[in-house]
Amino acid sequence: MDYVFLTTGRMALRPFTAGDAGPVLALHDDPSVMRFINGGRPTTREAVETRTLPRLMHVHPCLGTPGYWAAESRETGAFLGWFEFRPLAEDTPAVVELGYRLHTAAWGRGLATEGARALIDAGFTGYGVRRVKADTMAVNTASRRVMEKAGLSLVRRYTEDWPDPLPGSEYGEVEYALTREVWAERRAGDDGRGVPPGRRTDRARAEYGRPSAQRGTAPDAARRPTGDDVGDPGAPA
Repeated sequence: MDYVFLTTGRMALRPFTAGDAGPVLALHDDPSVMRFINGGRPTTREAVETRTLPRLMHVHPCLGTPGYWAAESRETGAFLGWFEFRPLAEDTPAVVELGYRLHTAAWGRGLATEGARALIDAGFTGYGVRRVKADTMAVNTASRRVMEKAGLSLVRRYTEDWPDPLPGSEYGEVEYALTREVWAERRAGDDGRGVPPGRRTDRARAEYGRPSAQRGTAPDAARRPTGDDVGDPGAPA
């Protein structure tokens, strides 16, 4: 691992490279991982190489960083999956979308929450982010728990007219969000030093730099252009 964007207690988040086609294919080809995204339909290496990886590697001018980060175990170096922290507009980092997609072996260990909190902290403290949002199917309770434990709150329920509705779509979708103001209030009250317990991260060297003051597409958006396309359906915190 040549460059690390940030580290958490158990993970290192780094940019994607062209050499990640194999690990990404294995992740996106797992029916359990993709259950709430495209119903578990398989993908191909060609799709990963020509569509998915370019989006995962895209650097957003407003942040000066990619919107997706490969997650690796700090202990073993194993590829665990990825996290999304992507601006919804190319010209401003004010609103970003949070997402996560982890291998089933990483589910149930709190890793999705750990990575989400680290990215939220980094976005609010160093990248000009004002609001973090995330969407998922209403029935995707595991992903909703991650959002809640990461500090986001339910802001609305809505429905979409999907061309290929998945089981559970009849119950609609949900949007969660967290503003910088609410995050800061909680942070100030969580402990005397102003840093929420359990949410500390070690910021790595800033190879991508600070934001340069700027709606992208999610990888393999077969079902949702945002939100659950990048959600991890089974990563309870």
